[in-house]
Formats: sequence, structure tokens, C-alpha cells
Amino acid sequence: MYARLARWSFRHRPFVLAAWIVAIVGINAIGVSIGGATFNAELEIPASETADGFATLEEYFPGQGGALTGSIVFQSEGGVDQSNVQEAMEGLFTAVDKLDGVSTQSPYNEFARQQQISPDGTIAFAQVNFDSDIDQTESAEIGAEILKLLPEEEGLRVELGGAALAVFEPPETELVGLAFAIVILIIAFGSVLAMGLPIGVALFGVGTGSAIVTLITHVMTVPDFAPLIGVMIGLGAGIDYALFIITRYREGTREGLSPEEATVAAMDTAGRAVVFAGLTVVVSLLGMLLIGLAFISGLGISAAVTVAATMLASVTLLPALLGFAGSKVEITRWRGLVAAAAVAAALLFLGIGASRTLVLGAVGLAALTMTVGSAVPPLMQLVPDRKEKPLRETLAYRWSRIVQHNPWQSLLVSGGILLLLSAPMLSLRLGFSDEGNFSEETTTRQAYDLVAEGFGPGFNGPFVVAVEVESPQDLLVVRGLQEAILADEGVASASPPIPSDRENPEASPAFLISVVPTTSPQDALTNETVERLREIVVPAAIEGSTVTANITGAVPANIDFSAFLAKRILVFLAVVLGLSFILLMAVFRSLVVPLKAVIMNMLSISAAYGLVVALFQWGWFGGLTGIEPAPIEPFIPMMLFAIVFGLSMDYEVFLLSRVKEEFDRTGDPVESVADGLASTARVITAAAAIMVVVFGSFLFEDDRIIKLFGTGLASAVFLDATLVRMLLVPATMELLGGKNWWLPGWLDKIVPTINVEGPAPVASAE
Repeated sequence: MYARLARWSFRHRPFVLAAWIVAIVGINAIGVSIGGATFNAELEIPASETADGFATLEEYFPGQGGALTGSIVFQSEGGVDQSNVQEAMEGLFTAVDKLDGVSTQSPYNEFARQQQISPDGTIAFAQVNFDSDIDQTESAEIGAEILKLLPEEEGLRVELGGAALAVFEPPETELVGLAFAIVILIIAFGSVLAMGLPIGVALFGVGTGSAIVTLITHVMTVPDFAPLIGVMIGLGAGIDYALFIITRYREGTREGLSPEEATVAAMDTAGRAVVFAGLTVVVSLLGMLLIGLAFISGLGISAAVTVAATMLASVTLLPALLGFAGSKVEITRWRGLVAAAAVAAALLFLGIGASRTLVLGAVGLAALTMTVGSAVPPLMQLVPDRKEKPLRETLAYRWSRIVQHNPWQSLLVSGGILLLLSAPMLSLRLGFSDEGNFSEETTTRQAYDLVAEGFGPGFNGPFVVAVEVESPQDLLVVRGLQEAILADEGVASASPPIPSDRENPEASPAFLISVVPTTSPQDALTNETVERLREIVVPAAIEGSTVTANITGAVPANIDFSAFLAKRILVFLAVVLGLSFILLMAVFRSLVVPLKAVIMNMLSISAAYGLVVALFQWGWFGGLTGIEPAPIEPFIPMMLFAIVFGLSMDYEVFLLSRVKEEFDRTGDPVESVADGLASTARVITAAAAIMVVVFGSFLFEDDRIIKLFGTGLASAVFLDATLVRMLLVPATMELLGGKNWWLPGWLDKIVPTINVEGPAPVASAE
């Protein structure tokens, strides 16, 4: 199948290229025609006390049942009640109320003054409420409109608060990753054309995947940062997949095969490994459907779609592009190197926000070099081919032999480092960061700080006690409940019970009590306050009555969401690990190899978790990274695991399949490891370096979640490609020798065979 697909794509290359262009343009056109993406970052609340409380609010207090909200925060040192300030702000509120789907609750009405104007009278806020059909994308657009309406009054400062109103700036640092990918690929291949093919394939795959995700947002919940995660994964994986295939293609041409036969041979060997690795990533990501929450499912599906698109591009578009390139893959002229360097510089300038002049200059240099390069004899000269060393004279081979001569030392050192890096994971605290983690330059962060200054840190994360009563006699219990809550050490204020029936409070079937904690929303003490109120204070206050009271709101919802995911993640891990073990056992016909792979992958992932905790939860090196301490978002460990465990299969399959190939050919368990490592070291190193740079570049973004994903993925890939593949794997293979490939006869008969290397792989020329 792989050979037939490669040959067909090679021979029908104009049609294949045209089909991909039509697909990417057509899918994007469909997305635009139906209104673009409709992302939704609102969390689905699982069955919990929070959900019960929201149900009470929706029934008895319409409009307060969990809809998106924001705030307009303003400050005047002379007091917000000054006539000019009040006139300017009320004019703003009137203008905002005229926007579709928006309403404001002014601090100047009698009911709201006490709650929405600070005790010193210098800071106030207006609540911004949205209609129930407004999603996160639309609310951000409304935020951009409100920013245009802000008054310019001397002595008045106005900021927009709340994530719903935050204007999202799309990242550009993936361009930094692309710039370095160009450099790394040229160093690895020594060929400009061989460099351009993986990047082109990755861009086609990412572009198509992102367009499909836009369509998916119309039929299911997809968070607004999902496309960025897809771009991050798609660029890294797409370049890696193409890199593996082109490496085999070049081995074939150097063995004397024609471009077509080399393409077929590459697809029938490395192409199989790419499909297997890609499907493993997709299956890992789709495992997130087991969680049963729309938010998590949308995140997993959108990432899986992008990976699937890049994998499909690697096995269809890449053979077509190799058909266009032919033997020119091995030819590089100096003008090509100069042009590639100029393009890399342009991408780097764009990614770091450099001036347009520098970018245009770099692009112009590239265009000029390619256009007039033929008129400049030195630029038309061929770049000398690098002299390839025999396989057993390479640094990678010598390194493998050093490790094999010192297996226990290598095992203890690499394992000890991974365990040390994993140690912070023991203090992992799942939870959600808040607007206090936005960049200090954003209006969202400044509004957050103003509210904390004027009302206290807990005012940024109030919660509500939703109370239902069955008889008028319960009113005394409700009043006693408010007093009990107010007496708790973690509560700054608790409003008097607000009846659902304002005209006849005595007969009201429901009440709500607004509670402001003494600590910020993401503080661990706030979690303890919610748990204490739920488990001790509220049950004691309503004991013996018919009153029902549920603590709800954004902070309790985050707590319940985190607890729900913490329980489900074990099921997710068991399914992904179990399936991966079975697949690897079928590929390598061994019990030991897949068991080691699972253990070593878990070590590299746990070490990445440890680094994430140290940087993002403990705040290490915050002065350099701009990261402030906060809990780790509860869906991130699961997402990191799904992605990294899948991507690690790239290196696992590529390295061990070569080792197995040599072992089957020679029966030598020692030299097969050294030869396999030497054959794959360059491509694994290049692939890992590209992924580390692409993922690591997202550390320079302002968005905390994107930073977290980028850091976690980059560190996991780096550790996997170095400590695991270059130390742990050869050390354990040496210690176990031929036992690595042991599989009981009865199990060998029932386990299906999955061939990822093809019937006749081309021998390595490296």
C-alpha cells in the first residue's frame, strides 16, 4: 500500500499538489463563508455542587447563572463621584449598553454603590453582562469595541477587566521556530531544497488542519487557544515526519536508486514509521474523549486533526514534491544558501517584533539573490558536498560504544537526573490561573490590580451561596447561615441574603449570598476556604432544617473542574499506556522493549512536569521568563502527556526499528545497538532540535497557557532525545542483550504483526 501510494503520488505530482492547494483554499473559503471560527473557552461544569448552585441561580435569578461577564474598572484620585468623572463614565455605560448583546450595571445606582465603589471612593467598577448566546470570541470583539469608546478625561483612568473582554493577540513566535528550523535543517542536510521540503509539507499540513478546526468550532466546543496548540504540534511533527522520509530518500539515491525508486523505498520504510507514529499521536489525543467534557474533547480533537493533516501531507504531498525536486535535492548553490539565510532572518525579525524595514530588507535580499544570482558567478557555484564518514567512525557510534562499555553508570546518571527533575511534580497543584497572570502591560491585568487595590484581592474571585428554602420558618436559618459564613477566617465579606422575590421577601423560595474571600482566586487558601465552607460551616448552619445551600461561582467551578479531571486522568493514562504497550509489542515482537519504552517515556514526561511546576507554580526564574506563580491548569498535564507520549514514539520507532533491523540481520545484540544509534543519531538530533526550538519559542508569548505548553513540550522532547535515546536506551539494551527481543511463543501467535520498516529497507549510507 505504501509503495503504491508513493509511486502514484510521485507520477501524478501536478495533480497531488493542485489537490492540496485546492483543499487548503477551499476549506478556508468555507470557513469564511459560514462566519469564521466560533471558539468558546467557557468551561463545562461537571455534576457537582457548583452545577447544582448554577441550576438554582438559573431558575430563580435569571442572568446570573454562569454567563460570561467582565468589568469596566475606573480610578480617579479626586473621587469617582466627581461630576465630570460621573458624567464621562455614565456616557460610556450608555454607549456600551447600545452594543448588541451587552448590558452594564453602573456603580452609580443606589443598589450597587456599596458593592461597586471602594471604601475610599477612588476606585469603582461597572459589571458588564453578556446575553447567553454570546461566546468567547464575540465577547473579545466587544472588548475591542469598548476600548474604542473609553473616555479621555483628565485625572480619570479606565481599564477593562475579566478574561471575557480580553483582546487576544495572536502569537508570532512560531516564526522564530521556523527561522531556526531553516538553519537546523540546512546544517543537518547540507541542502537548501532538502530543507525547504519539510517546512513546506508542515505548512501545508498545519494550514489545512487549522482550516478544518475552524469548521469544527461550529459543531462543538473548542477553546480559543486550541489552534495555537495545533500549530505548535503540527509544525514540530510535520517537519519531523518529512525529515525522517527525506533522510531515507537520500540514502536511497546515494545507493544508486532513481528518484522514483528512492521515493518508493523511503515511503515503504520511513513512511510506515511516520504513519504509525502519527496515528499514535492521534490516538493519544483522542483518548481525551474519555474525560467526557466538551471543553477537553474539543481540545483533543482539534489537535488530533492538525496532526492527522500533517501526517497525510507527509505521505502524499511529500512524494509529489520529491518528484518535482528529483536529483536536485542533493544540489545546493551559494545563492540558495544566501536566500535561505535571508528568509530565516526575515522570519526571526517578524517573530521578535523587529522593525518592518529589517523584515523587508531581508525578504528583498532573498528575492534579489534568487533573481540575479545567476549573473553573479560565485553565487552560482555549487556548495561542496560534505564528506560522509563510514558508519563506525561517526561520533554517534563511538558514543554508543562508550555507553555500552559503562551501562550501569549511564543508567544511574541519566535515571538520577530524570528523577531529580521529576521531584517538583510531587507538589503539583491543579487549578486555574487568573487575570493576575496576564502581562502587566495589558488592560486586563491593570483592571485586576485596581480591583485588588480598591476592594481587596478576594474581590477578583467572589463566589455565591445559592440557597433554596421550603417554608418561611427557614428564613432565620438563612440569616444564621450568612452570619456563620461571615465569621469564617477566610471570608472578607458576605452580603445579606438577597431574595429571588424582591417584592415579597418573606415568601421568596430562594436566596443568594455573595461571598468575598480574603485571598485571590488562584491562592491555595481560597481553595481551603471553599472546602471548609462546604464541609463544615454550611452543613453546620443548616443542620436540622429543610434549607438547601450550594456554593457556586467561578472559583468553586474551577475547584470542581480540577477535582473532576484529577479523578479521570488515571483512566486516561491507563488506556493510553496500555494501548501503546500493545502496539509496541506488535511492532517489535517483544515484551521487554515496550515495557522499557513505557517506563522511559513516563520518566521524561514526569521530568517535564517537574520543570513546569518549578517554573510556573513555584515561579523559579520568573524575573527572566516573566512568569508569575500560579496553579497548573488541570487539563495541561493530560494534554502534555497525550502529545509528548505520542511524539516520543517518533524517536522510539525510528531508533529501535533500526536496531531491530540490524539485530535480525546479524544476531549481534551489541553491535546492532551501536549501528542503529549511529544510523539514526543525526536525524533524531535534528528532529528534536527543531521541535525544541519550535515549542520553546512559545515561552516568549504573553499568554500563560501557551507558555506552559511550549515549555512542557520543549523540555520533554529535549530530555527524551538526549537522556532517554542517547543514554537510557543503549544502556538498557546492553544490559539485557538478547533478552530485549524475548516474546513467549504463545503470545507471538496471537499478537498481530505491524511492520513499520517495510519488507526491504535501504541500508544506511551514514
